[in-house]
Amino acid sequence: MLKTKFYAALAAGSLLVSTVSPAFATTTLQVTGNGSDSTSNVNFTQNRNVSVVQNNDAKINNNVDVKANTGDNSADDNTGGDVNVKTGESKVEIEVSNLLNKNAASVDCCETGDVEVKVSGNGSDSDNKVGLDLGGKKEIFQNNKADVKNDVKVKQETGDNNANDNTGGDIKIETGKAWTGVKLLTAANANSAKIGGGNSNGGMLSAWITGNGSDSDNTLDLDLGGDTSIVQENDADIENDVNVNQNTGENEADDNTGGEVKIKTGMAHAMVAVDNLVNFNVADVDCGCVLDVEAKVAANGTGSDNEIMGDLGNDLALFQGEKSQADLNNDVKVKGETGDNDADDNTGAYDESSDPSIETGAAHSATGITNAGNVNVFGQGDVDLDLDFDWDSLLDFLGL
Repeated sequence: MLKTKFYAALAAGSLLVSTVSPAFATTTLQVTGNGSDSTSNVNFTQNRNVSVVQNNDAKINNNVDVKANTGDNSADDNTGGDVNVKTGESKVEIEVSNLLNKNAASVDCCETGDVEVKVSGNGSDSDNKVGLDLGGKKEIFQNNKADVKNDVKVKQETGDNNANDNTGGDIKIETGKAWTGVKLLTAANANSAKIGGGNSNGGMLSAWITGNGSDSDNTLDLDLGGDTSIVQENDADIENDVNVNQNTGENEADDNTGGEVKIKTGMAHAMVAVDNLVNFNVADVDCGCVLDVEAKVAANGTGSDNEIMGDLGNDLALFQGEKSQADLNNDVKVKGETGDNDADDNTGAYDESSDPSIETGAAHSATGITNAGNVNVFGQGDVDLDLDFDWDSLLDFLGL
């Protein structure tokens, strides 16, 4: 029995997990108590720009060539006694698992903490401006490229046995069975990106313009928006070439004199399973950052010009699988032979029991090919980023 396992995940696969969380902060801006005809400007920027770039490039070439031979035996030109050729079984198990290229990124989009902006108690004809920018840019770029080639060749032979030109006694050839199991698993190219939805849900924003003098000009410009961009791309080129050749037949028992002639072959059983799981993209964006917003314009003098401008929007750009490509090529050839046996020109005793007998085993082949790929999932706060697509669970499920 020959049993072979290949695990390419640790050697060629890449797993990069990035988690970025913001710092907690409290921001207080006040323009207060300034004299008449004064000019006060406050420009406050607290942008948090996050850029996550994850790239994987894996190239795997598995070349498995197995030859198992218990046959090709000869028992020829013997005189006297029985001739018995009996081979053992041939069993080959091959498992090739390629687990590679997974990216996971989690970024919180909220600027946590409370913000208080207050313009109050400034003199008449004063010009007061506060600009507040708490926005930020979050970018996640995830790219996988997998080039996998599995080339498996199995040749098994328990047959091709000869018992020819023997004189006297019974002639018997009995071959063992040939059993082949080939399992190929390629799981490649999974991206998961999560922005927002963490424990940081922003805070409270208070914006006040109150108690300023007559003819004052008071402006609050609030920009709490942010830009979010997710780009997920996969490129998978998988080629599986499986060639199984089994032979328990091609046995010869010819030109024998005396006794019974019997050929009995074992079964030829081949099982091939090919599973390709490629190109999965999952994105979860949930950026509801500010819980409470309070804006107040009150008790300002006559002729005053008061304005609060707020931008709480978020722009989202999502690109999933625009350039993703899956090129899967499965070529499976199985040949099982229990026949092509010869029992010719034999001379035995003069009764029916001495008639030549050939009994072949069954030839059984089972092939299963599964291709699953190019799946894009997007949600807002309700997406399972794992998709049950973690390597350990796959290995446990497959019993590898």
